[in-house]
Amino acid sequence: MDKLKVGILISGRGSNMAALVEAAGDPAFPAEIRCVLSNRPDAKGLEFARERGIPAILVDHKAHATKAEFEAAVTEALLAHEVDFVCLAGFMRIVSPAFIERWHNRLINIHPSLLPSYKGLHTHERALADGVKLTGCTVHFVRAEMDVGPIVAQAAVPVISGDTPDSLAARLLTAEHRLYPLALRLIAEGKAKVNGETVDIAPDAVDETARFFSAR
Repeated sequence: MDKLKVGILISGRGSNMAALVEAAGDPAFPAEIRCVLSNRPDAKGLEFARERGIPAILVDHKAHATKAEFEAAVTEALLAHEVDFVCLAGFMRIVSPAFIERWHNRLINIHPSLLPSYKGLHTHERALADGVKLTGCTVHFVRAEMDVGPIVAQAAVPVISGDTPDSLAARLLTAEHRLYPLALRLIAEGKAKVNGETVDIAPDAVDETARFFSAR
């Protein structure tokens, strides 16, 4: 079976990128990481990729006069590495509707909440302020509206008395590092397919996604 050719976009250390790279290091994993691309020259994740023999690409947004020119350069770099699927992993640029359409249903992101709750920023602070007892993370296909799109998989984590935004974020990051590779694998295996604005999960993969609702 041909592997899904993936490009990962980052802006910083790229811990979710690292989780995807490590998962793809298993020969049985159905996707291969063709490149890691950052818009920031100081992104530590680029060195992580280089150390593992993965092409590490800088497309500095400051070097382009417009968002359209920047995104065209990003797409050109991805295509040069034969990428046919894109994962956002801490990419701190809002991508345009044109870029999303160019990669329609081939662009996913991970968000630190159980969408549709807590879209946007400061998710942990808002969850703690509301006193919720359960939060989590979501892998979803990207749409023009921020933090909206067909949901591939979610993982839940408990909110513990005395949690701070930092402690909650750390617990959630552990779940993210498990969930993102699972979601990519299900997509690459054809077990998670977009159907309109939802994602159908194959019957033999339902148990795999459901177990994340008791993630710790």
